[in-house]
Amino acid sequence: MTHTRTPSSHVPDGGNVAAAVADAPAPRSTPKRKTTATALLVLATVLAGTLGPMQSAVNGRLGTWLSDGHAAALISFGTGLVLMFVIVFSRKSTREQALAIPRIIRERRIPWPNFLAGLCGAVIVLSEGVSVGGLGVATFQISLISGMVISGVVCDRLGVGVAVRQPLSSPRILGALLAVVSTVLVISPNFQAPHVIALAILPFVGGLLAGWQPAGNSNVAKATGSMFVAIGWNFLVGFTALLVAYLIRALTSGVDFALPETWWMYLGGPLGLMSIALMALLVRGLGLLLLGLASTAGQLVGSVLIDTLIPAPGHVVHAVTLLGTLVALVAAGIAMIPSRRAEAAVEAK
Repeated sequence: MTHTRTPSSHVPDGGNVAAAVADAPAPRSTPKRKTTATALLVLATVLAGTLGPMQSAVNGRLGTWLSDGHAAALISFGTGLVLMFVIVFSRKSTREQALAIPRIIRERRIPWPNFLAGLCGAVIVLSEGVSVGGLGVATFQISLISGMVISGVVCDRLGVGVAVRQPLSSPRILGALLAVVSTVLVISPNFQAPHVIALAILPFVGGLLAGWQPAGNSNVAKATGSMFVAIGWNFLVGFTALLVAYLIRALTSGVDFALPETWWMYLGGPLGLMSIALMALLVRGLGLLLLGLASTAGQLVGSVLIDTLIPAPGHVVHAVTLLGTLVALVAAGIAMIPSRRAEAAVEAK
C-alpha cells in the first residue's frame, strides 16, 4: 500500500517499492524470448494483484467477526509491523538505518510530513475492516482504485512523487471521470440504502489520500538508505495512530477487544507485505505502466472472483459490478498513460 502514477502501486499497508527499483536494468534477450518472458511476467503480476482483494477480504471478515473495523485494522497493522520488525532488525545495516530515523527527523533532512505517510495506509486498512463486510470486496476495491486514479492524476499534475509533472490532458481527465463513473455503477444497486453509499465513501477517500503516500515513503527511503526501513516506519506510524485512537475509544466509550481464534484472520498484514515484495520484483521486467495495468487487472478480477466464489453473507454480485470493474480498468489504463510532453521531458533529462 509510487512512479509515472499507477494506482496499483499504492499498497495499502506499505510504500512504493516499485518506484525505487524501476530503473534497474533488464537483462538482454531475443525478441521472441522477451515476448514470452513479458507474457509470463504479466500473468504473474495479475496473480500478484489478487493479493490486494485477498487482504481486503481477510480484514473485512475480521472486522465483521469482531464487530469492530477499528480493532481489525489494529490487528492487521500489528501483524505487518511484527514481520517488518523481524526483517529490519535481523540485519545490522537496516537496524542501524532504522535507529537513525530520530536523528534524521531532528536534522530535518526531509520535510517532516513525509514521516507521516503511514497514516494514509491506516485509513485504507481501517476502511477495509469497516466497510468490506457491507460492500463486498469488488465494490470496495473499485471505490479504492477509483480514488487512487483521481489522486494519481492530481498528484502527477502537482508533481508529487514524480520527476516530471503530467499535464491535465483530455485522456487523463477522461480517466478520472471514468473512475467516478465506475464507482457510481457499483454502488447503484444500493441507492436506496444510504448507509451502504456512506461505506463506499471510505475506500474512495482512502484512495484519494494514497496519492501522497508513496512519495512520502520514497523520501523516507532515500533519507534512511533503505526501502525496507521506510516500509517498517510506515507500519509503525499507521499502527501507532490506530492504537492511540483505539485507546481513546476505550477510555471514553469502552471497547470489547478480542483476538480471533481463526488463524487466517491474521493474514491481512502478511498479504500486504507479499504484494509489496512481488511488485518490487516484477517491475524490473515489466516497467511501471505495464505493471500497473496488470496488477490493477488482478485486483479487479480477484475482487469479483472472491465475491462470486466466497461471498460475504447477504452479499450479491450484480451485473453492474462487472461493468464497473471493466470501466475501472479502462479508467486506470487511460490515466496511467504519460503525456507526450512528459515523455519528451524525461528523454531530455
